Amino acid sequence: MSSLDRPLRLLRAAARRASRRWRRSLQFRVVASTIVLGVLVVALIGAYLYQEIAQGLQRDRIESAQVESRARAQTIQKDLDVSTATQTPGQLSLTAADAVKIRGSDTSGGLQYIVLTRSLNNTNSLVVETAESGGEVGLAEIPADLRTAVAADPEHQQTALAPVPGTAEDGTAVTVPAVIVGEQVTVPRAGPYDVYFVYPMDREQRTLDVISRSIGLGGVFLVVLVSGVAWLVTRQVVAPVRRVAHVARRLSSGELGERANVSGEDDLALLAQSFNDMADNLQAQIRQLEGLSRVQQRFTSDVSHELRTPLTTIRMASELIYDGRESMHPVVQRSAELLHGEVERFEALLTDLLEISRFDAGAAGLECTTVDLGDLTRRVIEAAAPIAAARSTVVRLHPGPAPVLAEVDSRRIERILRNLVVNAIEHGEGRPVDVYVARNEDTAAVLVRDRGVGLRPGEASLVFNRFWRADPARNRTTGGTGLGLAIALEDARLHGGWLQAWGEPDAGSRFRLTVPCSQGDSVRVSPLPLAPGPDAVEDSPGVVVVDGAAVGAGTAGEEL
Repeated sequence: MSSLDRPLRLLRAAARRASRRWRRSLQFRVVASTIVLGVLVVALIGAYLYQEIAQGLQRDRIESAQVESRARAQTIQKDLDVSTATQTPGQLSLTAADAVKIRGSDTSGGLQYIVLTRSLNNTNSLVVETAESGGEVGLAEIPADLRTAVAADPEHQQTALAPVPGTAEDGTAVTVPAVIVGEQVTVPRAGPYDVYFVYPMDREQRTLDVISRSIGLGGVFLVVLVSGVAWLVTRQVVAPVRRVAHVARRLSSGELGERANVSGEDDLALLAQSFNDMADNLQAQIRQLEGLSRVQQRFTSDVSHELRTPLTTIRMASELIYDGRESMHPVVQRSAELLHGEVERFEALLTDLLEISRFDAGAAGLECTTVDLGDLTRRVIEAAAPIAAARSTVVRLHPGPAPVLAEVDSRRIERILRNLVVNAIEHGEGRPVDVYVARNEDTAAVLVRDRGVGLRPGEASLVFNRFWRADPARNRTTGGTGLGLAIALEDARLHGGWLQAWGEPDAGSRFRLTVPCSQGDSVRVSPLPLAPGPDAVEDSPGVVVVDGAAVGAGTAGEEL
């Protein structure tokens, strides 16, 4: 592993945290934006001020250097003019060196170095040696362009900026900018010579350093101050909003008595008051709806119970009439059969209504035992044999390779499976129905597949609604109440499981029940695919449990 991997991981983690904080926190966004914009503004203003100050210092230094150089050049010219015609070249060189050293030793104007050298346009045969005031700066530091300019225009001063060696405050050698002013003087008998005055701007550089540090520290202080102000201002706005959001979460969790604190008369106080008014109205409406729901549940339960007694009497009478139908007129005989069937359906409807009322009231509970879903499914299929025989439908079971044990309420799971199998037979158009049972480490599933009319788009989420029918004009042949799948869904949810549907027109439909193998666990993935696709598994040999009215050995199941 590279030594850079850990820093890169930490950097990416910090970037993810900052990005998540940026998305979730208004206060963080405002403060971060203030810091970024503040740094940008301070940097621009600081750069502008630094540039202006540097140019002002440089301009002032050049002007003072030019004035000082003109006076010194005149003084040096006077020193050279006192030389006599009898002096030898060596004596002239000594006179020039003395003049340069004397005038270079006066640093009241900030002058540090003077260089006197033969001009480029001097053709005189008498040569005076180059004279330097001494120190670290000599003829080598004089720019060639400046010498050329002085030779080209000897009547005027020429100025240039160039770096020269210098010494920092701590004694280390550094390079500092310097103003170099050049002009021409005349050495008697030797002709024109250039004199260069070097003014290092170390003091100006130190001044700029102090200014830049001051601008930097002031900018940092200003950014921190503005960021603190932004934090305080946004906190005044965000804190009440966060409190209202916290109250909203408490309200959504069922704490209908929660209200936001209202203080002041500003816009945020108006927001909190409006929120409280909204919460009051919602609470009143929810309580009204809860009251209506309780009345409805009580009405359904009372009506169901009250109908039990007359229904029992009607059922007894209908059974007597039904048992004696053989001696009746054919029309009366048919009426007795219809009466008997509708009474049975009415009784089933009352039973389902009572069960629904228990779910609505939250009174439904589980009595769990460990059962084999494969055996339970087989019993359900065998019990549905008369219905399958009436529809000439073959029902095939595809059990798993091992017992599918699950801790469930067998009565409720059997009711779910009975609804799924009977519905598949009823809507299967006489085509085979396949039932699959499987499990994984912690989840068990049963899938019922038919090849009937199927479901149109959007109907898979509607089949579990109470009294919903895919085709209202379609006659029920098994006396369904329209509540079977709704009750089955509630039973599945009571187990902490899923009950899902899939279908396509003329391609059949599939219903899948998925429950945890142990009560209290949650379902994460089902061991059986709901819809056909590339992840579908191949069928194991199926067993024909019902073939009309027969029970026999199996044929291979079709592809799941």
